[in-house]
Amino acid sequence: MIPEDQERLLAEIKKNKTEALKVVFDSFYPLVFHTTLRIVEDQALADDLAQEVFIKFWDKRQDLDIRFNLPAYLRKMAVNQALAHLRSKKVRFSDELPVDKAAPASEKPDHLVLEQELSHLMEQAIDSLPERCKLVFRLSRFDGLSYQEIADAMEISIKTVENQMGKALKILREKLLPHLNKPA
Repeated sequence: MIPEDQERLLAEIKKNKTEALKVVFDSFYPLVFHTTLRIVEDQALADDLAQEVFIKFWDKRQDLDIRFNLPAYLRKMAVNQALAHLRSKKVRFSDELPVDKAAPASEKPDHLVLEQELSHLMEQAIDSLPERCKLVFRLSRFDGLSYQEIADAMEISIKTVENQMGKALKILREKLLPHLNKPA
């Protein structure tokens, strides 16, 4: 969508034209949905949060002051909505690999057992991080957000994001290095 179209749509939305909102929704729902899905990792919840983003967007239509492009604005709203949900529910992130129930550990190839052990150790190490540090680490490493996107979403400075990532990596290195240097 070219900037002139976005400006026209935003002007129509400010005039309470629901047809313009429908165009924005149809154009940007996939972006908003996938942004929330990356953070909450639940499709039904991501769908609910994406719809809430557009409801808030409509509710704020008279106050819209978009200084950058519309997709970036909606993406930031999606990140904020998902993070607000996680903060309100205090959801524990879970990136654990599914446990293979088909065969007991004694029948699995050694590399699969080792991979599961390392995954479990990594998850424990990440869970031991302070909350803000853990969230910054997960948004960067698992959700692929840039430091600027994390700073914007969490309303902190880039320097704080850098410090939290440095702290996370130091703690993880200290916790995991002894396990990685063990002889097989």
